[in-house]
Amino acid sequence: MTALSPLTPPTVSRLPNVGTTIFSVMSALAAETGAVNLGQGFPDFECDPALVDAVTAAMKEGHNQYPPMPGVPALRQAMADKMLALYGHRCDPATEITVTAGATQAILTAILAVVHPGDEVIVLEPCYDSYVPNIELVGGVVVRVALTPGSFRPDFSAIEAAITPRTRALIINSPHNPSGQVWSEADMLALQDLLAPTNILLISDEVYEHMVFDGEQHQSAARFPGLASRAFIISSFGKTYHVTGWKVGTVIAPALLMSEFRKVHQFNVFTVNTPMQHALSAYLTNPAPYRDLPAFYQRKRDLFRDGLASTRFRLLPGQGTYFQCVGIEGLTVAERELPEADFCQWLTREIGVAAIPLSAFYGNGFDQRVIRFCFAKRDDTLQAALARLAKL
Repeated sequence: MTALSPLTPPTVSRLPNVGTTIFSVMSALAAETGAVNLGQGFPDFECDPALVDAVTAAMKEGHNQYPPMPGVPALRQAMADKMLALYGHRCDPATEITVTAGATQAILTAILAVVHPGDEVIVLEPCYDSYVPNIELVGGVVVRVALTPGSFRPDFSAIEAAITPRTRALIINSPHNPSGQVWSEADMLALQDLLAPTNILLISDEVYEHMVFDGEQHQSAARFPGLASRAFIISSFGKTYHVTGWKVGTVIAPALLMSEFRKVHQFNVFTVNTPMQHALSAYLTNPAPYRDLPAFYQRKRDLFRDGLASTRFRLLPGQGTYFQCVGIEGLTVAERELPEADFCQWLTREIGVAAIPLSAFYGNGFDQRVIRFCFAKRDDTLQAALARLAKL
């Protein structure tokens, strides 16, 4: 009998067009070249030691087994209290709040819960890179609508034109990654009016909710009854408390939608890290850390923008998040203007600062000569980057 060679059976990819993300590519290049990494969006500084101590205390107190599937009750209650205090939105922690393994899992779970094969989901480009693959995984149809180039404001006439009888959901993100723009109260009211006569669901990605600058307020979908009644509202403790590696977030939705969300949640992660939930529930009772966050990041934004003002980059407005976009018009390499992606490669290798091309956030690679920096870094990291960028 002839022995058969080991064989890996062929498969048909569920995501044939997905490769390594631009964030992984640029971070690897930054590490390889010793560049200052202002590409991937995470802090290079530590969280409050009191939060780490709270995790240790929770573990020592024996909170090391499975918590309830929707999340530790004390954490859900703390989130309910916060939503009422900040946005005037009253929600039932028993039936309308679920703790998730970060915001990315929350987005995927919401889509799995309500989008069926053939349903259309509108995404506003440029957009976070998980939205489109999530929709494709469930057999949904991605409908791309561009935010206004340059200003990145919502174009409600274009959104309305994209709505069909098959539209199941719309995904919005404010404060917005990658542009740093923030939707206004007028924007949210316009969206509420647009969706009022429809059965379209809303997935509102609000992970940067506490990073809104210049005295402005975050306009959560929770503030608007006509939106809250049809929305999955997604938040991130990782973004708020500088612990992105913890991967803990929350989803708030009406009980009917949350019931469907939890059906999926219990089978894709079941539940979320227990001691961290207990630590966060205790930490969340003090509002100071998230109330102070706008001033904390605005100071970093201003430091970075002030430094960029003396470079050849064109500064774009940055109303929120911890990202700053700049135009690269007129910046040439060997007397020619490079596409965004090539420019970011050159910037990393030759100048020593990593950034992300905005074209990576568009399905068609739309190149408007804009790149994105992350300023969630120590001051010395930002100063080192600015010193290098001044050479341009």
